[in-house]
Amino acid sequence: MLSIFEWPVRVYYEDTDAGGVVYYANYLKYLERARTEWLRKLGFEQDLLMRESGIVFAVRRVEIDYLLPARLDDALSVQAEIAAAGRASLTFAQRIVRPPGTELIRATVKVACLDREKFRPAAIPPLIREKLIHAHE
Repeated sequence: MLSIFEWPVRVYYEDTDAGGVVYYANYLKYLERARTEWLRKLGFEQDLLMRESGIVFAVRRVEIDYLLPARLDDALSVQAEIAAAGRASLTFAQRIVRPPGTELIRATVKVACLDREKFRPAAIPPLIREKLIHAHE
């Protein structure tokens, strides 16, 4: 089984509503940052993928369960793992956890690989696919 990529996030004032609770849409930003940082850790920068490989990744679908709120100044762990891989898409199982293990958010995010010029589905380059799928074996 693949292990889980984790990215730390701190909740800042700007992330919260008047009650000091993270505004619901900001969780999507946290999820996005974790996926981007995972790619970066594997040696893939989004801007270089666009320029050199001619691809971009775009979110196609998100399912999210808000289980408990995150609050101002919480130190969180945003987790990601590959749940499914298609020729031109990846489905991530993601969680946001308040250590030592309180699950706040559970999400499934499907990301499509697109040709940057045509914005049509494109095959995920083999090196990216291989590194993501086998990153933590």
